[in-house]
Parts: sequence; structure tokens; C-alpha cells
Amino acid sequence: MQTRELGIAGAWELTPRQFGDERGTFLEWFKEPELTGLTGHPMALAQANCSVSAAGVLRGVHYADVPPGQAKHVTCVAGAVLDVVVDLRVGSPTFGRWDSVLLDDVDRRAVYLSEGLGHAFLSLQDGSTVVYLCSQGYAPEREHGVHPLDPELGIDWPRTGRDGRELTLTLSGKDEQAPTLAQARAAGALPRSEAVREFTEGLRAAAGRPRR
Repeated sequence: MQTRELGIAGAWELTPRQFGDERGTFLEWFKEPELTGLTGHPMALAQANCSVSAAGVLRGVHYADVPPGQAKHVTCVAGAVLDVVVDLRVGSPTFGRWDSVLLDDVDRRAVYLSEGLGHAFLSLQDGSTVVYLCSQGYAPEREHGVHPLDPELGIDWPRTGRDGRELTLTLSGKDEQAPTLAQARAAGALPRSEAVREFTEGLRAAAGRPRR
């Protein structure tokens, strides 16, 4: 498996080796030893989610309070999505910045994002199926969002799908009502970089790994 750290600390692109023949394809999309080597601690597995989206469906930007936050390991098993990671950690050198990875059923990449980071994706074709592992289960009182079309974030969402047709962006009612980055920060709703660092250092200490 090849790994590449994204432009935001705590997020990685993971590209598996694929083994194919006339019967089909085999790959390992999650490998705990490799991930632990990147993060310094094992990923707790509390929940696995599956999301199927029509072309143009935009989900996010979602994040959870830290502690305990919610780390995610995300891949697209059918179709294609633009997967986006946003640094929502107040005090981080890259606060407010984003990076993206194309996840599809060709290269079959995955993205891992640590606690405190925001996550969103845009479906580029009908039936795009995203599956992701979560370090914490669903807890609505701890989960929040930032509007994915906030001009301050300036995320460059594609306007055409995988087939070249124009996309009509579709958001849930909850995501439509999400605050901007500035509003969420003013309300004290965003994770603080120091709290995230203390939490992840605690995970590494529990795993017997040195601080970074």
C-alpha cells in the first residue's frame, strides 16, 4: 500500500495494490499496521457506514467534538466522489485550508482523516457508494457541520460529473443550514488544535508510542 500525507497534518491518501485476473480484482483497502505507522496509534473501530449518492449530492462538511472526535477511513467502492478534508482545528497552522482526493472504483484509493478534521464529499455519478470506518459511533449531540459552499473555505467543487454532464449540487436540509466557518468559530463550536493534540497524544501513549 502506498501512502501520501495530504496538505493537512493528520490526513493521508492510501493507495492499495490491486491483484486482478479474468475472475475480477482483489485488494486490501484497510491495513491496521500501515495506518498505525502513520498515526502512531491503532484506529478504534466503533462503526462502519455506507452512503449511496446520486450525481451532484454533496455531503458535509461534518466534524465531531474533541474529545473524543471521530477519525474516519473512507473509500468509494462504486462510482466516484471528490473527497475533501478541511482543517477545522482553531490554532492549527493550516486552519481553514482543505485538500482533496478522487476516490473511485478504478484506483480504489482511501483517505484517513484524524480527529478534529472536517470531512465532505461530492458524488460525481449516480450510485456512488462510499463506505467508511469510524473510531466513534454516531452521537448527534457531538456532531456538527460547516457549510460546504462557504466562500471563506473556497472549496473547488467540480461542476461536471464523471460522464461530463453538468452537476446540480444537492445538499441535505441540515447541511444547507450549517454555519459558515466564521460563524462556527465565533460560537466556539470548532475543535481547538491544542485539545486535539492532547487527545491524540493520549492515544499514542496508550499504544506505547512516543509523542510527535
